[in-house]
Amino acid sequence: MTTMLWRQMLAGLRLLLVMTVITGILYPLAVWGVARLPGLRERAEGSVVTQHGAAVGSELIGVDLVAGDPAGDPYFHTRPSASADTPLGPGDPATSGGSNDGGDNPDLLAAVEQRRAAIANREGVAPDQVPADAVTASASGVDPHISPAYAALQVPRVARNNGLPEQQVRAILDQHAQGRDAGFLGEPTVNVLRLNLAIADAARR
Repeated sequence: MTTMLWRQMLAGLRLLLVMTVITGILYPLAVWGVARLPGLRERAEGSVVTQHGAAVGSELIGVDLVAGDPAGDPYFHTRPSASADTPLGPGDPATSGGSNDGGDNPDLLAAVEQRRAAIANREGVAPDQVPADAVTASASGVDPHISPAYAALQVPRVARNNGLPEQQVRAILDQHAQGRDAGFLGEPTVNVLRLNLAIADAARR
């Protein structure tokens, strides 16, 4: 009986040791090694975007920049965030999540109309010209992309406040537009961080 018990204990300890080595050492090392392969390292490190040698953000996390002077706002803006205190934000990038309000929720409908009016006023267009993604918060609240239509709506203001010709800003937008994944999945998008960085570079020249 005692011998059998010791054998079972030793077998259990051996299994514990083997599984600890496999799952606690070998597997993490394998994952770490794969993440260092060419083409995967940047994604594994959070897809950090650098400019002039300094980290300026992640292309996976949308942060809505706030202009010091709203009358001279030079930035392309992300989608609104459910975590924002005001209709257009900015939201808190550390707080990810949507409102979970249904499409017929009166508070959500009121927020959408407030956003539509605010964006129409900011861009100097009629409310019916504001795209849907401009007035609806993403599920995460930190969507780094907007539709090309929403980006195009912002071009005249961004060009004017950066001292750039509209044609040049539209060309930069076209360069940064991304098609559907695999040619048919999702919708065309534009990464707002990369777009703003490209505009800032052009304005400095």
